[in-house]
Amino acid sequence: MIIALASPRVAKSLDDGLARIERLMAVAVTQEAEIVCFPEAYLPGLRGQDFDMVNWDEDARELAMSSIRALAKAHRIATIMGFERSTDAGRLVSSCVIDADGSIQGWQDKTQVDPSEDRFYVPGNSRRIFEVNGVKFGIVICHEGWRYPETVRWAARRGAAIVFHPQHTGAEQSGRVLTEWGAAGNPYYEKAMLMRSIENTIYFASVNYALRFQEAATSLIDPSGACQAFLPYGEEGVLVQSIDPALATCFLAGRYAPERYEDATPA
Repeated sequence: MIIALASPRVAKSLDDGLARIERLMAVAVTQEAEIVCFPEAYLPGLRGQDFDMVNWDEDARELAMSSIRALAKAHRIATIMGFERSTDAGRLVSSCVIDADGSIQGWQDKTQVDPSEDRFYVPGNSRRIFEVNGVKFGIVICHEGWRYPETVRWAARRGAAIVFHPQHTGAEQSGRVLTEWGAAGNPYYEKAMLMRSIENTIYFASVNYALRFQEAATSLIDPSGACQAFLPYGEEGVLVQSIDPALATCFLAGRYAPERYEDATPA
């Protein structure tokens, strides 16, 4: 399978965001990608960050959804799109899986919310596996993949060859400019990517915004725990890579034996 990881700059408006999505989607299609993944809550943007969000009322939500479904259908490419959606319980950070015919396959909500996001979002309460062209995959969103490795193992235990990881890690206004992927002095995020792959024997595809001060690159990690490819820090673009699902054996995830972790009865 050929996958694409799209790393757009922060959307300045809904029209700007949709234009960036269409442009990056088109690039992915020219390189024969079958599925493209966009970052966490790309529309309207993740709350609490150092940039202005896109206006996000009901009309904007409906326009964004209908437009992206139409783009997926027109380009014939399955799409994982990061949205904010509203429920009676509150706002959710979600990823919508849209098939190449424009139909919605389903949603994955962020079930582990970063403490700094508690004032903006509520957590989801379920997980699911998706499938495109015979390849099973899971989705974990930002904080989940960094701090809750069991979210990735959950998918691997159910046969996911790849876990997509839409994220927002870094800043627009100030910060450190990274120059070397996985360097010892970098934030830990890229090391975490390696671990999520190697501890499960699967592909791990992490997708960040093209931020001016990124703390993690958009990257694809292969099932051996090696970085297969990444995008340059801060540059808008699409990482298109071929994966071999047969290499994603889920071997180490399959050896997990939860019954061995039961509380021992005191002697």
